[in-house]
Amino acid sequence: QVQLVESGGGSVQAGGSLRLSCAASGYIDVRNCMGWFRQAPGKEREAVAQIYTRGGSTYYADSVKGRFTISQDSAKKTVYLQMNSLKPEDTAMYYCAASSSSCRPSDFGYWGQGTQVTVSS
Repeated sequence: QVQLVESGGGSVQAGGSLRLSCAASGYIDVRNCMGWFRQAPGKEREAVAQIYTRGGSTYYADSVKGRFTISQDSAKKTVYLQMNSLKPEDTAMYYCAASSSSCRPSDFGYWGQGTQVTVSS
């Protein structure tokens, strides 16, 4: 089992920045890929960014490319999502997730409780 705890959400004005953190504990060797997902009210959950924990390859949704950066601190077993140039459409609940296999969104089986990000215009 893997436990994931997100932090760093909050309210910010458009153009601002936030950094989300996801601390992992438990049987963390199952973490082959870590990812951030988000879900806005009335919308489907979407994959935002993923990172292979061993190779470091990263993937981003087109909507966040150039603005968001996913990174990891292996020693701290923590994954980060640096969000710059935030837009009102980035408003959502953000979830950290872990996959024991690939970075395909359907492979993520471990989820955190989420942290709210609200961007005002």
